[in-house]
Amino acid sequence: MKKEKIVIAGGSGYIGTELSKALLEQGYEVCVLSRSAPKMQSAVRFVQWDGETLDNWVDELNGANALINLTGRSIDCVKTPENSDDILRSRVVPTLLLGKAIRKIKNPPPVWIQMSTAHIHGDPLSTTCTEGSETGFGFAPIVGRAWEKAYNEAVLPEMRQVILRTSFVLGKNSGAIKRLAFLARIGLGGKIGHGKQGMSWIHEADMNGLFLRAIANELMSGIYIATAPEPVSNAVFMQQMRKAVGMPIGLPSPAWLVKTGTAILKTDPELALYGRFCRSEKLEEEGFEFQFPELEGALKDLFE
Repeated sequence: MKKEKIVIAGGSGYIGTELSKALLEQGYEVCVLSRSAPKMQSAVRFVQWDGETLDNWVDELNGANALINLTGRSIDCVKTPENSDDILRSRVVPTLLLGKAIRKIKNPPPVWIQMSTAHIHGDPLSTTCTEGSETGFGFAPIVGRAWEKAYNEAVLPEMRQVILRTSFVLGKNSGAIKRLAFLARIGLGGKIGHGKQGMSWIHEADMNGLFLRAIANELMSGIYIATAPEPVSNAVFMQQMRKAVGMPIGLPSPAWLVKTGTAILKTDPELALYGRFCRSEKLEEEGFEFQFPELEGALKDLFE
């Protein structure tokens, strides 16, 4: 039998690479559309695109079983006007382009799974956000709304539509996790800022499980918050991180120190100083079973 084909746009980054591994393990054929080749070149079909121009890559979508869109440059940077503009355009432009592409082929994929961000709900200090919550204020919510608006304009009405508003993905190859683990190991793994900001997270195995479910389950449709059922505060998250790496103490990082350090590292202090508590009412209602519903077990799996 011919293998089912999954096309991943923007699939050469961390989430795309881990997803490709999971899809290959399940027997799917994987095609990655990206500016740069993924690390798994031998196992994944790589087709170059620039995210801006219709070209021969359009043919890869014809007859594919699913399209997954992960396009977008990293938000781990200083939010200069140039970087902010690039973050927005790198999500909106390729999404609209994919919409043009599926209108040029005879057999578009029956389902389009779209990456979005849980940060679309802003940074409320105590409110727990669900799929029914309002979107928030700030740059990230603006990007999230524009990204989803582009998707709604691009997707064909007859396609099954799944949007995954993704929280902090925990994985062994995640740059953010490696950074936090390093700080914890050298004794700097205390709370960041006041430590009350929410940390909504999901283990990479459960993230991949959501993608697989979205491909195969025809009842899965609409917006989902891709997050584990138990968000924690930053203080609790760092406490569990210290426990996972075997460091009993951790000096806190006041806001002024975080701002100084992130300026040196050329990243955004708001990524550490703000956050949100999220949970998915829809995944709970639909009975999705998380492999790692609790943070302690998730971190233990990554660091044992």
